[in-house]
Amino acid sequence: MKKRHDLDFKEFETLLTERLQHTEENIERLRSELSNVSMDDTINDMEDLASLETLNDNDRTLLERQVAELREIHHALSKITDGTYGICEETSKPIPVERLRANPIARTVIR
Repeated sequence: MKKRHDLDFKEFETLLTERLQHTEENIERLRSELSNVSMDDTINDMEDLASLETLNDNDRTLLERQVAELREIHHALSKITDGTYGICEETSKPIPVERLRANPIARTVIR
């Protein structure tokens, strides 16, 4: 695979590391919320229970998205390590720096 030498990998490594930390904190918070809700046996009103189920579903969806983002961040960081960060996985062309700054986990150029 082609390597990209025209990027300041340190800039993107910093962005991704900060995003990694933020995402890990979100995952921990969501897991904690889900755990606390599942242990709450004081709810016996049907409306409260239905409302809680909806919140639980929303938290699970958010958790799934955060875990997927975490995988993408790790993937991007590994590409920095091997020097292929910023190269489109479909076309092997460089991904514009502006796109990477807006979305540091981008894998492809926009056509």
